[in-house]
Amino acid sequence: MKRPGWLPPTSLVLCVLGLLDAAYLTYEHYSGSTSLACSDTQLVNCTKVTTSQWSELAGIPVALLGLLFFIAMTLLCLPVVWRRAPQLVQQIRLGAAAIGLLMVFYLVWAEFFKIHAICLWCTGVHVITFVLLIVLVLGEIFSHVELD
Repeated sequence: MKRPGWLPPTSLVLCVLGLLDAAYLTYEHYSGSTSLACSDTQLVNCTKVTTSQWSELAGIPVALLGLLFFIAMTLLCLPVVWRRAPQLVQQIRLGAAAIGLLMVFYLVWAEFFKIHAICLWCTGVHVITFVLLIVLVLGEIFSHVELD
């Protein structure tokens, strides 16, 4: 089984982008969202989202959970891990990304139906998580296809 050459660098770039976005949101959470660079109109209101009761899960900031997720995914998507890790690591990558997407669904639901506002920085994390899962799934599919 040979993985496509685009898979390791693409997954790593997505993870680093998600890591940067989640780090910014985590910083903003702990600084009271005082320097949040985002609109504060009715629908797009990052401060409303990041300071709502939905910005924590079991007392843990959602932004911190996102940061921890992207730290783990970045480590799992390092080129050396792609080259040397057993198939189990790919299954862990896929499983973690799927759990990340489930969390995204929950957070988008909260934004639309509970908070009635969206955060563009959060949306960035959501989109990156979704694209990362798609990239990992496509990589898995293409690694099982023999190209002549």
